[in-house]
Amino acid sequence: MVATVGACSKSGAGGSSSDTGKSGGGATTSTAVTIKGDIAFNDDNLAKLDTALKAALAGKDLSKLNEAMVVNVAVDYWNAGKAGFNKGLKDLGVKGTYQAPANGRLDQQLSIIQTLRGQGITGLSVSAIDPTAIKAPIASANKAHIPVLAIDSPLPKEDGAALYLGTPNYTAGQKAGEAMKQALGGKGQVVVLVGSLTTSNAVERIQGFEDALKGTDIKVAQKLSDGMDAAKALTNAQTAIQTNPNINGLYGVYSYDGPSAGQAVQAAGKSGKVKIISDDSDPQTLKFVQSGVIQATVLQQPYQQGYTGAYLLAAFKVLGVDATLKLVKPYLESDGATLSSGVGLVTGGNLADYQAKLKDLGIS
Repeated sequence: MVATVGACSKSGAGGSSSDTGKSGGGATTSTAVTIKGDIAFNDDNLAKLDTALKAALAGKDLSKLNEAMVVNVAVDYWNAGKAGFNKGLKDLGVKGTYQAPANGRLDQQLSIIQTLRGQGITGLSVSAIDPTAIKAPIASANKAHIPVLAIDSPLPKEDGAALYLGTPNYTAGQKAGEAMKQALGGKGQVVVLVGSLTTSNAVERIQGFEDALKGTDIKVAQKLSDGMDAAKALTNAQTAIQTNPNINGLYGVYSYDGPSAGQAVQAAGKSGKVKIISDDSDPQTLKFVQSGVIQATVLQQPYQQGYTGAYLLAAFKVLGVDATLKLVKPYLESDGATLSSGVGLVTGGNLADYQAKLKDLGIS
């Protein structure tokens, strides 16, 4: 979820989790499962890029910059992104604002962007709720020489965003699938809980998850959309467990899906029997990892999406998009379009290291 700023971090790689079934739900599992954790992310490369961007911007007039970061929903996951963005703004010495639609509604996000345009923003980073709906606002921004950076969820190249900074979502899904294989011993039925079945980041994660399960006896029985509603996610998880006794795995794709899965499994008295692999580091998710209700959670780095994002927006505006992309090019993924903020995996074995990392950045 987070990256160090301008310095190398403790990777935490090699941490592991022994699932003993001590979940607080009154149930135990008969087998011990060890899943290897990793919180190295892409910290080293991003630190090098941050340094390069700082050097290129040194001595430039940044006084007229006014940046904006607009995410897809107001949830705990984005607290680190907001912290990173504000730190980036402070280090740059420029103005900026962070905005999040309260209920993850598309109309709210589009209205926020329109309002910010009226306030004279000079650059926009956005986690788009809908790639089709965001196309016109991006085109309008580009026409006004306002660079747009896609974060968290990639956008089609033709949409006009200068770059994608975020998680390589297919890779994140693969990591979740590999963890699920280990948790289930290669056999079982899994339900996917997700906020949207059409958003590009979700589609890519689910594809990576399913591809990782190929060659095993694990089947994805259902993919249930909750429309970015945690209460609906809980209902979906409860219904799936109640109606299909063969379900022994849940994969929660959105940040609140893990806690919803954990609550459903606990309530059903199946902690340790129904394995959970989640995404992101919602506080409740980490509590469930600590207690063993959730076996592992795949992490992103919204902090760096905010921090490096602030520098990229400044560079795009001051240096120009082409010049900035030349600095970024050595750090891109093989697709030539993704600047990865890294993928981590937290288990009971490396949870303490991850929490220490959060503390170092002032993120509770």
